[in-house]
Amino acid sequence: MIAPLPLTSATLARHALRVDVPSYDRGALAPGVLHLSVGSFHRAHQAVFFDDLAMRGHTDWGIVGVGLRRPHMREALDPQDGLFTVVERGAVGDHARVVGVITRYLLAPGDSADVLDALADPRLRLVTLTVTGSGYKLAGGAIDLDDPEVRTDLETPGAPGSAIGFLVEGLARRRAAGLPPFTVLSCDNLPGNGALARAAVVGLAAQRDVALAQWIDEHGAFPSSMVDRITPRTSRADQAWVARAFGVADRWPVITEPFSQWIVEDDFCNGRPPLDEVGVEFVADVAPHALMKTRLLNASHCVLGTLGVLAGFTTTDEAIAEPLLAETILRFMAEEVAPLLPPVPGFDLELYRASVLERLANPVLHDQLERLCRNGSDKFPTHVLSSLASARAAGRPHELLTLAVAGWVRYLRGTDEAGRLLELDDPQAAELHRLAVLGGADPGPLLRGSGLFGALADDAAWVAELTDALARLERCGVLGALTEILDDVSLAA
Repeated sequence: MIAPLPLTSATLARHALRVDVPSYDRGALAPGVLHLSVGSFHRAHQAVFFDDLAMRGHTDWGIVGVGLRRPHMREALDPQDGLFTVVERGAVGDHARVVGVITRYLLAPGDSADVLDALADPRLRLVTLTVTGSGYKLAGGAIDLDDPEVRTDLETPGAPGSAIGFLVEGLARRRAAGLPPFTVLSCDNLPGNGALARAAVVGLAAQRDVALAQWIDEHGAFPSSMVDRITPRTSRADQAWVARAFGVADRWPVITEPFSQWIVEDDFCNGRPPLDEVGVEFVADVAPHALMKTRLLNASHCVLGTLGVLAGFTTTDEAIAEPLLAETILRFMAEEVAPLLPPVPGFDLELYRASVLERLANPVLHDQLERLCRNGSDKFPTHVLSSLASARAAGRPHELLTLAVAGWVRYLRGTDEAGRLLELDDPQAAELHRLAVLGGADPGPLLRGSGLFGALADDAAWVAELTDALARLERCGVLGALTEILDDVSLAA
């Protein structure tokens, strides 16, 4: 039993006896990066890459972390001088490191002046985002002027209400001071995330000052990126385990997998961080990489999450250990999704599919299926319905895609097969639940009323297929339905 020590700058030397700690002078780091919405994923992914840069002697890319709403991260990081532990868990063992690259943490609701000062700092060259789809404040591709936070952005630009409002005001101050803009790099799992960021920032700026919008559009940069690292929600049990296993009494450690990937469009306006030295891949076009990842990995998460929860499983490794679910995920990717994807030069799709299964089966990560189900109203249209629409247009098989949607419809009713209540963690949970319950065996009210299904809602032949798949789930349960459908797919092949 290791006696745990609090994690602070003063205890780093003692922690170095058991875990990797920063070997650089944290006080020498310049605030070259600001990240909006610091959560577990950012700390396990982007922050680790920048920490690796600092370990290689690059001092220009320290991070100012910004929280947008809740104070919990500040309550964890401030007493620890911004330090936190990242533990990679895999079949071959565990590895812990302390990350020190976040040298300052601000909470936007109370620190708006400090956040804007940080954005106007001449040393700042890059802003990264993990704000989810709703954080871009777009409706129909344009800035949503009905959004309350957007109205705040326009009425009181010095105290913005949204992440986009902070970016626009920060850029306005840089322009007024004769400074170049910073690059805005989206790290959200959204297709064309760079274009979305540009549309949001330029669109909001145009509502304030057309000349400002033109300056941002001409001189700014909004590269797209693809990010990938499974990062479960940290539990109290995880926190206690980190203290026992490594002696680090961390208020909010991050547990993640060994795999990590970041592919970035090579388009920067104010200096490019040398992230290629630490494993980031810069490419001319991120789109094929992002499409492959979202439609294979993220879609598999959607499928396994909803079907697994309905069947009574709680973690990905439990669910993927069920042969029917493992075969479903593999065939879903190989037979229905992969044939719809454009080629990615130098990339082996078969190896990638195998890696997806291996990562889902990680025996020690215990990734919760409920995490995979979170924010389905953002995920399903992007990751699953897009492939389904493409398959329908191409006349390709889509039985498993349709069953995945049926599983989500059934999940939105809020109970699993055994009648246990499910917690629907989604910005649209109340309305989606209402529509799913209203329809019962008929998915029509959800298809027509949610606005999420696009032209599929009016595709009578597919709606009939979805209704049949939903009835099959009700009649046979998840595993029984999968047995029947996998047999049908095999016969058709």
